[in-house]
Amino acid sequence: MIVGIIPARKNSKRIKNKNIKIFNGKPIIAWTIEKAIKSNIFDKIIVSTDSDKIANISLKYGAEINFKRPKNLSDDYSTLVDVMAHASGKCNDVFNQPDYACLLFATAPFISSQNLKEGFKKIKSNKFDYVLAISKFDFPIQRGLMLIENKIKMINQKNFLKRSQDLSETFHDAGQFCFGKSKNWIKKKNIFNSDTSFVEIDKWRCQDIDNLNDWRMAEKLFKLNFNEIK
Repeated sequence: MIVGIIPARKNSKRIKNKNIKIFNGKPIIAWTIEKAIKSNIFDKIIVSTDSDKIANISLKYGAEINFKRPKNLSDDYSTLVDVMAHASGKCNDVFNQPDYACLLFATAPFISSQNLKEGFKKIKSNKFDYVLAISKFDFPIQRGLMLIENKIKMINQKNFLKRSQDLSETFHDAGQFCFGKSKNWIKKKNIFNSDTSFVEIDKWRCQDIDNLNDWRMAEKLFKLNFNEIK
């Protein structure tokens, strides 16, 4: 059995009601729920929330609410790992120990059902503890800069004369999904110090939405690529 878990708390600081704010015609969480349903790999899609409003909207679009997220996991200091450990434990109680649980981000309207299928195939192979969605950095981070007392300084001066093509490609968490064995979520096994594999996401699909400028840019990009959003 595999469950999809969408963490979605009510208090969001930089964008009010971020998880249910209307994004291209529907609450942004609905895009994640619908893509998860479309992938046809989840036995249950559950929203972990402390909000009745988020819960009702999630139910409307096909998710389930089997438990309420506690207050101590709904503040600014709660981590996704803590939330997933709690939700996976609750799923054990309700569904008799699902084999896998997948963290699905509530604000990931570019998520692809095909990418979800790829991730599920990998985690189901039983070779990995986790399978994480990643995307490539646009610019070599080895040539990154720091700001110190109104001046710039290279993080690593040795890379100053190196060509970009001679530096290793680097990747980051795409902020879309992470499949894991349920027991690993419950144990809070470190994603980045485990046998973790990946699904590489197209760069245009990887849009961080942290503030209103990010939101507006994401909406424009979504409209430009609407025919490819699947």
